[in-house]
Amino acid sequence: MTARGPAVAVDVRLLSYNVRSLRDDRGALGRVVRGCAPDVLCVQEAPRFFGWRSAAARLARETGLLYVTGGAPSCGTMILAAPRLAVEHAEDVTLPLTPGLHRRGLATAVLRVAGGPRFTVISCHLSLDAAERARQAGALLARLAALSARGGPAGIVAGDLNEVPGGGAFRLLTGPLRDAWREAPEGGGDTFPSRRPARRIDAVLCTPAVRVLGCGVPARPPGTGPGDLARATDHLPLLARLSVPAPG
Repeated sequence: MTARGPAVAVDVRLLSYNVRSLRDDRGALGRVVRGCAPDVLCVQEAPRFFGWRSAAARLARETGLLYVTGGAPSCGTMILAAPRLAVEHAEDVTLPLTPGLHRRGLATAVLRVAGGPRFTVISCHLSLDAAERARQAGALLARLAALSARGGPAGIVAGDLNEVPGGGAFRLLTGPLRDAWREAPEGGGDTFPSRRPARRIDAVLCTPAVRVLGCGVPARPPGTGPGDLARATDHLPLLARLSVPAPG
């Protein structure tokens, strides 16, 4: 019998990206995502109306990733992942609707590196309304806590918070979670608008079990051309290098 070595932590590259329903330069978008080489892609404003399934399949092909969950069932949030990750659980969540506002939702998944640790990922896109945004942040934290029974202590929330640090929802989330860019800045922080970034409204947030190796807007991902980041969509991508703890 061959003795097994000690379990080790696994590094994961996670990209959070608002793709504005693929309305911009899809060629540039594909080059940006492939250049960032993510293991996990958390999408906001994914296609969610007529033909959304075929649009999601095209996005997966163009980025070299596999569809996990989301789209119309989660009101435009989505998770894609690299083939090396196994999907242990996937669930789309719709959040309570405030009359007169857009319905929002969460794409959630428990993923696992083959033979390695599992971790929870939630892709979110919070409301433009401050009061609703705060309620959604609370619901997001509750969902993350519930998923820990399946995914263990390693949890990652990524998305468009529609709020800069210091806002009510941002403060609520960064009570139990750590702001990856604040913890290990690696590249720019401002994500919107893509042509003249002036606000940090996109974030990757992690539970204490996840070690942040670096997080930020990549200056120019490999394989991209001048202007690709500005042409791909109206947000800049946020790339986080994370270490997921070994199963214990």
